[in-house]
Amino acid sequence: MIHLRPRAWFLIGFFSCFLMLAVAAYFQFIEGMEPCPLCISQRVVLALVGVIFLIAAIHNPGQTGTRVYSILGTIAALSGSAISARHVWLQNLPPEQVPECGPGLSYIFENFPLTETLRLMLNGTGECADVLWTFMDISIPGWTLVAFVGLACLSLLQFWNDPEEQHP
Repeated sequence: MIHLRPRAWFLIGFFSCFLMLAVAAYFQFIEGMEPCPLCISQRVVLALVGVIFLIAAIHNPGQTGTRVYSILGTIAALSGSAISARHVWLQNLPPEQVPECGPGLSYIFENFPLTETLRLMLNGTGECADVLWTFMDISIPGWTLVAFVGLACLSLLQFWNDPEEQHP
């Protein structure tokens, strides 16, 4: 068993989030894959999880603070899991059940009220059903779901990781 202080685990979580956002940027800017509304929602939540982990690592709190960060990180990661699960579900719908494609994101941000923008970003549109890349027959949202579940587990495990305990 690997025994590390919560600060080290939170740093590992932060760097994992940073790496995933870097991969997303690579797909978007180098490979030319435009993100759909659900992809952007997942990136926002991933950045939130990363910020929670970074603040926890910098703060390096005692046991109570570690538990608070653990709960916040777990809730954020599970929220990302829910968005990713919705995305995977949309990608696996029969073609006749896929929702219609909506307007582009720039148009949505410029012309829709905030509540409608958030609804569109969290519900997804027809373009969210497109599978642009797979690895081992799992799409990007599928891998993102796996990552969010892993980040939630990493965060939740810190709830029981006592920072006062001496680790070799």
